Amino acid sequence: MTELFGGFSPDFYAAYRATYPLDSGYTTRKTLYNLYHILNHLNLFGGGYLSQSESMIDQLLAEI
Repeated sequence: MTELFGGFSPDFYAAYRATYPLDSGYTTRKTLYNLYHILNHLNLFGGGYLSQSESMIDQLLAEI
């Protein structure tokens, strides 16, 4: 979720990945897990998140 709303510096992620390498499928899982939060924001705050949620869903469906 750290990459969803701004995140940390590239140095942080480089150090993290040097210590804990990412498993295969990370990008897909990240999109799926973050979709939950975007859908929640859509529910709470309205249509401003609709386009982002649709884009994430399209991206996930394209990977099937």
